[in-house]
Amino acid sequence: MSTPTLKQYTPAAGSRILSVGAARGTQIVTNDDIAGPIDSSDEWIRQRTGIITRHRADADTSLLDLATEAAREAVERAGLTGEDIDAVIVSTVTFPYATPSAAAALCHNIGATPAPAYDVSAACAGYCYGVAQADALVRSGMARHVVVVGAEKLSDVIDGTERSISFILGDGAGAVVVGASDEPGIGPSVWGSDGERWETVSMTRSQLDMRDAIEKARTTGDTTELTDPENKLWPTLRQDGPSVFRWAVWSMAKVAQQALDAAGVGPQDLAAFLPHQANARIIDEMAKQLKLPESVVIGSDIVDAGNTSAASIPLAMHRVLEENPSLSGGLALQIGFGAGLVYGAQVVRLP
Repeated sequence: MSTPTLKQYTPAAGSRILSVGAARGTQIVTNDDIAGPIDSSDEWIRQRTGIITRHRADADTSLLDLATEAAREAVERAGLTGEDIDAVIVSTVTFPYATPSAAAALCHNIGATPAPAYDVSAACAGYCYGVAQADALVRSGMARHVVVVGAEKLSDVIDGTERSISFILGDGAGAVVVGASDEPGIGPSVWGSDGERWETVSMTRSQLDMRDAIEKARTTGDTTELTDPENKLWPTLRQDGPSVFRWAVWSMAKVAQQALDAAGVGPQDLAAFLPHQANARIIDEMAKQLKLPESVVIGSDIVDAGNTSAASIPLAMHRVLEENPSLSGGLALQIGFGAGLVYGAQVVRLP
């Protein structure tokens, strides 16, 4: 077992995102592939969400596999090795273990042991939460380089017959390395929660249900509840779509504007807008309310990747930079929002 070595750095004037990595499920799932069980159509799904396809991982690819691939790319692109990483933060709601954390295993996989590692459960805002914490760790001197990963295997929590959310979900992981900078490259975080709307997006089964079923199988040998898909014992996602849509459209544009104001910049100063990839209609409406000029590139990963929850913003960043490398070094507004209900936003300088 590795023994920790005390690391304390001089507090930094600022922090910034040094690099970004990505991993996507290799299975391309079309609207036609999933429309039948929800009594829908390719046209309806496109009109309601903007999604044409979504990436999903195969059965042999785990959430940890996706997170590891993305993190390794980010660390390599930053010109670092695992030994240079001082902390690992993983944002996810689909890691299948309550404990230990995905971050601890990821820390080992990328050679960062014995760096501290922990998970964040903030759904679609989780990546922005992780960036906020990484920024604070670096500026305080507690870390020099922090890996932040948003990773989801949402195909594990899909009920294919459910119409409110199942058809929008995909799998993937996005990772960034946050490091010290001579000047701030991550603006003040505007983040918060609204627990009164807790049930608006939620899992339908609790871990207590699973515990009871596992205990029954252990004591009686009857595994029906665990293996019969009709029992739907494993947690699956549901949402109140209209309520979420209204909340995102009318409340989150205000949060995005607050992040711009806190950073002291305006829409005309942005190179890119990287919202959570929840729904193309929500993204378009937010861009309209923010009065973004045509020069701002809007991340639109949802069209062929679907909604990947905590992974969606870093995946959108990765795609935007791959397609528009000249944007490197420019400013981007990123905002995540989702189950909780929770939200987080920052203006960041692109790697």
